[in-house]
Amino acid sequence: MAAIDRLLEIMKRLRDPNGGCPWDLQQSFRTIAPYTIEEAYEVADAIERDDLGDLRDELGDLLFQVVFHSQMAQDQGAFNFDDVAASICDKMERRHPHVFGTVTIADAAQQTVAWEEQKRRERAASATDANAPATLSNVPVALPALTRAHKLGKRAAQVGFEWPDVGGALDKVREEIEELRHEIVQAGTVKGIDKAAAEHEIGDVLFSVVNICRYLDLDPERALRDTNRRFERRFGYVESQLREQGKTPEQATLAEMDALWDEGKKLGL
Repeated sequence: MAAIDRLLEIMKRLRDPNGGCPWDLQQSFRTIAPYTIEEAYEVADAIERDDLGDLRDELGDLLFQVVFHSQMAQDQGAFNFDDVAASICDKMERRHPHVFGTVTIADAAQQTVAWEEQKRRERAASATDANAPATLSNVPVALPALTRAHKLGKRAAQVGFEWPDVGGALDKVREEIEELRHEIVQAGTVKGIDKAAAEHEIGDVLFSVVNICRYLDLDPERALRDTNRRFERRFGYVESQLREQGKTPEQATLAEMDALWDEGKKLGL
């Protein structure tokens, strides 16, 4: 038996009302969705760690999520795993006419443009209201906020709503930071600040920074993940050096910790 057939049979038995797993039988698309997202992140984590053995296992976990959703849909008479596979096959062939058709595409950059144009046509074709705004439709709200901001900005740029160059995007960041500074200064104290207004301005700052990532062809999620890892390494260095001095971070001054932070930075941490 092929491995995929074995996996489908396992899932079918888990969801069998006669002798299946009680937990699996209780699940729905909504209850399983968080696990699907978690498994996708674990795949990304294995890739970041360059752990191919772990990547194999995590891809298996993610595949199981696809099989789980497909089985639940089959239980409802909606679709099955073969339908899911057929759907993605059709989509890949449709979006690669230079491979499966007669279209000629010169390079990866031209293919990216063609891909986005095909997606735009598909969105327009599937729209239920011909007069409804379509440019920003179907960008999943469940995406991480940075990723969704990147996609929204990219969609808007495709119809010409963008700065002529990255300089405009940089100026926008400065403008939004000044608006945030104004809110803080106007409040006088942190306790007196209008939380809703500050949240609004911080959101504008973050969205503007994401736009810069788009101009530079950088992934904002990856950029922040890399910074998170650097922060962990450098703060870990601060803690280890303090331990050698017989101190905890709570017992050290900010100046001491800042000096150790700079030391770790110079070491390339």
